Amino acid sequence: MSASSDYLHKLFGLDDQVGVVIGGTGVLGSALSHGLARAGSQVVVAGRSQQRGEQTVDSIRRDGGQASFEPVDVTSRESVQSLLDTTLQRHDRVDMLINCAGANSASPYLEVEDADWQRVMETNLTATHISCQIFAAHMASSDRGGSILNIGSVTACAPLSRVFAYSASKAAVVNLSQNLAREFGTRNVRVNVLCPGFFPAEQNRQILTQERTEKIFAQTPMGRFGDPHELVGCVLLLLSRTAGSFITGADYYVDGGFTAMRL
Repeated sequence: MSASSDYLHKLFGLDDQVGVVIGGTGVLGSALSHGLARAGSQVVVAGRSQQRGEQTVDSIRRDGGQASFEPVDVTSRESVQSLLDTTLQRHDRVDMLINCAGANSASPYLEVEDADWQRVMETNLTATHISCQIFAAHMASSDRGGSILNIGSVTACAPLSRVFAYSASKAAVVNLSQNLAREFGTRNVRVNVLCPGFFPAEQNRQILTQERTEKIFAQTPMGRFGDPHELVGCVLLLLSRTAGSFITGADYYVDGGFTAMRL
């Protein structure tokens, strides 16, 4: 290994660390799981779909990484606690947590149904609260500490039409994360937020009509959607014990310039 490669590996490498990716069976979660594994982490891919989870794990292993799948219902405290307990039994520690599970619902505001609002809030906000509470308690009590990365959205600071519950939930995720960064700042637990721009995934394909896509591209200086793997570099920075050691309470936007655009 060259001196420059060794330096970069020390900065961003995740060797001897265990990372849990809740929502790791989705498009973004799967890409982030691959990224952690390629950086040397042992990855626990957690989600509802065992089939998709096993596919992600098999892909990581074929690529030379270490991964396993664990089922989880993110809205159930008992299920999330079981995920932590199982991970500790298998690996004896958890160094990193990514909260990547998400839900969306699209409709004009006066047509937003209570059930859809509740579903989005439970999946995006309440589930993030539950997993942060459970995993942060473990990390804060461990000599190793840890890092939590919650997935926000550009909608946290730039609300979008037709996704009212989603925008509100992601703004709350940013606020919650900043509060947690303050709460655990002296206990060796860092909490940050990654806010992606427009990355086509399961929860937003229904609203990405041709007309809406054209408007998004017109508002995005780079004029395109993001590729999930373009999130990995920022994730490694925020999770790294070395490169990201003094970063907490931050919200990083990876959005092709969307939030920088003004007419």
